[in-house]
Amino acid sequence: MKNSKLNAAQVCKDFEDLLAPRLSFSVNDRVVYYHLFRHSRLEGKVQFPFTMSWLARGTGLCRQTVRESVRCLIARGVLNLTERSKVGYIVRVRLPEELRAVRDARTAASRPEPPPHSALSIEDTDFQQTQPLRRSIHKRERDHCFYCLRRLNHRKRCLDHVVPRARSGSNSYRNLVSCCLDCNSKKGERSAEELLRELFRDRRLSDEELTGRLRALDDLAAGKLTPPLPVR
Repeated sequence: MKNSKLNAAQVCKDFEDLLAPRLSFSVNDRVVYYHLFRHSRLEGKVQFPFTMSWLARGTGLCRQTVRESVRCLIARGVLNLTERSKVGYIVRVRLPEELRAVRDARTAASRPEPPPHSALSIEDTDFQQTQPLRRSIHKRERDHCFYCLRRLNHRKRCLDHVVPRARSGSNSYRNLVSCCLDCNSKKGERSAEELLRELFRDRRLSDEELTGRLRALDDLAAGKLTPPLPVR
């Protein structure tokens, strides 16, 4: 029996406008979430069993892709894993309104706008929120990868969370860096220090560059690497 109290339109708005941007979901993550939502909460089912084969067929994605998206959704708390076995998974699909990230976004939206770019406002700014803010992080790195120092072009760069979102990393300028797609993929959920030492072992960083990058991580965490904020 369908849940008559569930507002599907509001769920989609909250997911797209508040949740997905804050947690940096990919297109595949969105497809997997909506498919599971469609067959669980939209149908009034609190817990939902499925297999990767079923999910892959339903979304039109390969099994490896859906497996990675499921892991991502579980790590970010969007799916609660109740049971996992050789047969399949049992999960609880959480609605955006049930997640702290959405509640925080709604609270932030109801607050008065802070003074333009004061010392306080930069600490409270979500640098994933708008394109000009995201671009300011790229400008701070002067269009180079923060990790491997490779020069970047606009189509082959991304923002990386030094402390991963899965480990409660924020969208602060202290936790976001511009990097190449290769370093972003290599780093995954590992620490930035692990990635830098791997780059050193692979001879992509010299001893001097490794020391400089580790020092830059300390400066970033200390708030010494402020981005050029866009003019309002």
